[in-house]
Amino acid sequence: MTDAKTDAKDARTERLKAALRQNLRRRKAQDRGRTETRPAPDADRSCTSEAAINGPDSDKSGL
Repeated sequence: MTDAKTDAKDARTERLKAALRQNLRRRKAQDRGRTETRPAPDADRSCTSEAAINGPDSDKSGL
């Protein structure tokens, strides 16, 4: 004979397990997405814009 409390506890345990599995899948998918958008470790990260080399246009101190 099964008790109503035991049945409720078992159902809650199963829902919790399912939620944890779903959460793990979601987090893995998010991590894969982050990995795909990261630049390669050997990518050139040097700044070659003219503003960075010559300074901003509003800088009149070089006159």
